[in-house]
Amino acid sequence: MTNLFFTVVNMSIAAGFTALVVIAARLALRRAPAVLSYLLWIAVAVRLVIPVRLASPLSIMRPIEPLAAEDSGFMTFVSPELKTTAMDAGMRGIERMAETMMPAAKVPGVDMLDMLIRLGGIIWIIGVIVLLARSAVNYWNVRNSIRTAVRIRDHIYESDRIDTPFVFGLLKPKIYVPTGLSEQELTYVLLHEQTHIDRRDYVIKPLAYIMVIIHWFNPLIWLSYALMSKDMEMSCDEKVLDKTGGRHKRPYAAALLSCAVRSSGLRAGSSPAFGENQVKARIRNILAYRKPSARVIAGYMLAIAVLIAACSTNPKMAQPVPHTDRQTFYSGYNLTELMNNKTLYVGHAGKVGGLIHGMPEPEGLDWNGIELQTTEPPYGVIIRYQMNAAADQAETGDAAYETFCRNAVLLFSLIDNVDRISLSIGDQTNPDGSASYSMTVTREQAEAWLGGDVRPYSADASGLQRLIDQVNRLSFDFSQS
Repeated sequence: MTNLFFTVVNMSIAAGFTALVVIAARLALRRAPAVLSYLLWIAVAVRLVIPVRLASPLSIMRPIEPLAAEDSGFMTFVSPELKTTAMDAGMRGIERMAETMMPAAKVPGVDMLDMLIRLGGIIWIIGVIVLLARSAVNYWNVRNSIRTAVRIRDHIYESDRIDTPFVFGLLKPKIYVPTGLSEQELTYVLLHEQTHIDRRDYVIKPLAYIMVIIHWFNPLIWLSYALMSKDMEMSCDEKVLDKTGGRHKRPYAAALLSCAVRSSGLRAGSSPAFGENQVKARIRNILAYRKPSARVIAGYMLAIAVLIAACSTNPKMAQPVPHTDRQTFYSGYNLTELMNNKTLYVGHAGKVGGLIHGMPEPEGLDWNGIELQTTEPPYGVIIRYQMNAAADQAETGDAAYETFCRNAVLLFSLIDNVDRISLSIGDQTNPDGSASYSMTVTREQAEAWLGGDVRPYSADASGLQRLIDQVNRLSFDFSQS
């Protein structure tokens, strides 16, 4: 769930930047037909639902520096690997304070930042569930209020239990109107609501609200939804005026005002309606509307297409230097691979495997896989090796243990929540495949050897070099093993 949460957060950040650009573009287009502003929200929707993006030299994201841009096109602004030296020190201080105040509350292997990240994911899920439940209740209330509606003709129904017209239903949309509308008001209401049906707005708006629910923690997404709804209604008004002609502006605006006066507002989560909010802005837009020429519309559409492409794509990243040309080795350790695979979680098998691959392999042994213990504390890693056919058992043991202990200290520095690291050496001559040698190093042992927490060493490559120098000076006594 943590990875899903961070994916949603990164998509939401990218969508937030895009929303700011769209909001600014709306101001520039305030005298243009509202349908152009309505189309711009496509770019925000793309950012909210599609994690992989194409690269384009037009991208508005060029000035923004993400933490990473993956080969898939996904831009990372917030990563699970978000620890810094300052953050690490701060979180350790909080942990020590908490342990002093509540010593019994310490949970081995899970640090404060890990707990906060998990808590954030849980809060996000709870928010999604609450909003979905609220929408379901609202849907049920609307459905219940139109249960006694009377069919006037075709897909048009009238009810005395509603006070505003709206479209309801996804597969077979129907228009519901309140009783008491005059013939002229009913004509304009039906034109407006039928336009929503023709444009599939009754599908678009619920889908947009689902995006809001998923990204509920981002206020820019709520603002985008409100502005998109306003643009939807205004563009629908303009479409009605295009059908009826300019002489219908005033009676159409009067019908809108009449419905707004009798309406107490739409229920949250219901479909677009003639009596929706933003009435003053809509009436001003209706009275000021002038249908532009085809040439002007073509120019606007070209600009909108370019802007949508710029908002929906990522910048082209510079070609990276080939991996093999930028490896940094120190005393047998691949510093580049170690820093690239530093992780908060022992459960990240790919990164743990990458760390072990970047460390010296004990002489006479072949790597035979890893086993991760992540179900409950203490969290651990078992590193399995197999003796070579030519290996001397008597000579291999101590040498392997010494290399393993040095590697274990570095793993405690690079894997934030691991508590114990075990070595298991198998002998090809054992018919049952059981281990001939094994040992375990705990985080407490590593900290005793180094005189304190080893995690700060991995803040950068130079710190890791200092740690390697220290472990190389350590001597180990395996006579008791």
